[in-house]
Amino acid sequence: MPLFAYAWDLGETGTYHFEAINQQVYVMHGPLEEPNKKNQGFMNNPAIIVSKTGIIVIDPGSSHLVGKQVLAEIKKVSSLPVVAVFNTHIHGDHWLANQALREAYPEANIYAHPKMIEQANGEQGIIWLESMERMTEGLSRGTQVIAPEHAVIQDNIITVAGAHFRIHAMIPTHTDTDIMIEHVETKTLFLGDNCFYQRLGRFDTTASIHGNIAALEYANKLKMAYYVPGHGQSGSAESTVLPFLHYLQKLKQVVKAGFEADLSDYEIKAKSAQQFDAWRNWSGFDVNFGRHINKMYLEIESLEGF
Repeated sequence: MPLFAYAWDLGETGTYHFEAINQQVYVMHGPLEEPNKKNQGFMNNPAIIVSKTGIIVIDPGSSHLVGKQVLAEIKKVSSLPVVAVFNTHIHGDHWLANQALREAYPEANIYAHPKMIEQANGEQGIIWLESMERMTEGLSRGTQVIAPEHAVIQDNIITVAGAHFRIHAMIPTHTDTDIMIEHVETKTLFLGDNCFYQRLGRFDTTASIHGNIAALEYANKLKMAYYVPGHGQSGSAESTVLPFLHYLQKLKQVVKAGFEADLSDYEIKAKSAQQFDAWRNWSGFDVNFGRHINKMYLEIESLEGF
């Protein structure tokens, strides 16, 4: 019987299990829509690296409930214990499932950028708990904040169960808390929400689209064998990184031209919309395209000294 027959079944949303993208790395590619009751708040791409003596998890998901389901799927891949967890950034759909992993594996270390640790232990942790509970209509109730406790920064190399991870952190990008995590042995780069595929997400006020462009250009130059986005299908740089990078580069191009022509952000959106037809069918385009225009406009305005 095929593996998907045993997968986590979310009804009309779909079935989900860990797919092998190389000999050690598995990714569960989540739904692309916003967290809701039907998808139980699950929407990101949890990933695991299976080493010789343990499992390392990247971004386990959005709630205690989701974390338990992710753990159930992990056990179908390997009976080894979870020995470490990495959280890529502060957005709760990626890390609130830490609770389930900590309950099952209390000795596992959880790593993140120091700003993410600070924010998770503060107001942002509470905000994300409340947001997830609201969006799932109460399904995530009971989730508790389990913040990372081990800080990592640019160029740190973490060795866990014989596996090596290099940290790439060029903040601010998607937020001011982001890390990208390289699994050295398989040349796999976990991009977090610095990269989306078939989905457009939001940028926080602390984010920098210019910084996000620089981070993706940097990631592309690393020439990794595999790239895992925060949302959407994993693949090569050409198939996974470049589509979103080209979107952001075009956004910068058209907004800068509009700004120099003394157009408002609303006028730029109306005038340039057809130039973004390649991304129009991406989940979240209708909601976020105008916001992205505005965010880029404000960044260019700031850079111009206004």
